[in-house]
Amino acid sequence: MSVAIAWIAHATPAGPLAAMPWPMRKPSARMSDEEPLIARAAAGDGAAFRTLYERHRADVARLVYRMLGARSDLDDVIQEVFVQVYRSLKDFRGQARFGTWLHRVTVNVVLMHRRAARSRPVFAGEPPEENFAGGTDRAPDDDAERRERVRAFGRMLDRLPDKKRIVFVLHELEGLPPGEIAKIVGAPILTVRTRLFYARRELEQMIANEPALAGLELTFSKVSSGGEL
Repeated sequence: MSVAIAWIAHATPAGPLAAMPWPMRKPSARMSDEEPLIARAAAGDGAAFRTLYERHRADVARLVYRMLGARSDLDDVIQEVFVQVYRSLKDFRGQARFGTWLHRVTVNVVLMHRRAARSRPVFAGEPPEENFAGGTDRAPDDDAERRERVRAFGRMLDRLPDKKRIVFVLHELEGLPPGEIAKIVGAPILTVRTRLFYARRELEQMIANEPALAGLELTFSKVSSGGEL
């Protein structure tokens, strides 16, 4: 086992939500500071790879959590993502943003994990409030109602076919534009938009069967018929 991979194996904090900042970090518009870091990591520089890991772990963990839910093996999946990143980094050519490439690696690892486990992903919304510093000002009844709505939405999302679920999570929950999702899933942008359309329509039809969501209207991000968001 290489030094970098051995470091990954011991660097993940205990518990799937440990040290995970929420909400998601917005990607930087500039890649110039990461390009030399990526080059050094690809050449075997363990310190450079560790920096990449620390910068991007929260984003990977959030996506894995949203695709698989709160599972006991969540940290193992996150670790496997970075093992694959380490092994494949030499093949990264910069034709896409590093974040886009990392999302693609993450989605592929999640799909492999699900196939191996012969199970479908269980959607989970944001982690319980006790995982945040400072707690919450909401009343217990309000918090319980919110969690039940999250579970109900999760049941709906879990009934979507894989391809629709992936683009929905990436777009509506991760906030990625269709053009970037197309690069991640390896499909034409029109296909991504079509999957989003049908995912939204199916969810709107399912809401009537979820009492916890009765009276609520799902509001989705707008995707124009022309360019990206």
